[in-house]
Amino acid sequence: MKKFYEWFNETKQGKRPIANLLIRSAIAHLYFETIHPFEDGNGRIGRIIAEKSLAQGLNRPILMSISTAIDRNKNAYYTALKKAQRSNDVTDWVQYFSETILDAQQDFITTIDFLIKKTAFFDRNKTQLNEAQSKVLYKMLEDGETVFVGGMNARKYQSISRVSKATATRHLQDLVEKGLLISHQSGRSTNYQVKLS
Repeated sequence: MKKFYEWFNETKQGKRPIANLLIRSAIAHLYFETIHPFEDGNGRIGRIIAEKSLAQGLNRPILMSISTAIDRNKNAYYTALKKAQRSNDVTDWVQYFSETILDAQQDFITTIDFLIKKTAFFDRNKTQLNEAQSKVLYKMLEDGETVFVGGMNARKYQSISRVSKATATRHLQDLVEKGLLISHQSGRSTNYQVKLS
């Protein structure tokens, strides 16, 4: 770890600076994970080191989550990491890690875009929604802009808002009429998705 600290400091401003922040970040993460100094938490700390390295290169905090990008395909991460740990050629690792950083940046942009749309949606419609409707719409949008799994239906609406089935059906129909929900299918299998814009 002492050698790792020295390397990390020297590659920032010391005797052996690495100008490319993606390369420095990728190698810092690889080195730390290879040393694996702790019984638990090496992955989290390794990602923090990578993010710290990027922030140092940019001279400002970074606004992204490397963990989210890695978690999307952990098998690819472990495969790339093991391959890099068994060779002195880390080109493939740097390529993989750089692509992961770009994915993390895109995730952040997508998340911010969604939060802006969600905020505008509720600002536009706050006077049209009762408490139960607001609660259900927030629930439908809590995981981002992805489709609400299985769609909303009267039974789910009841469970979330604690209203009767008749009230749930009325509220859902009201949201459709206001253009806030889109209905799919019909009859007992009717389900709804949020129309954000």
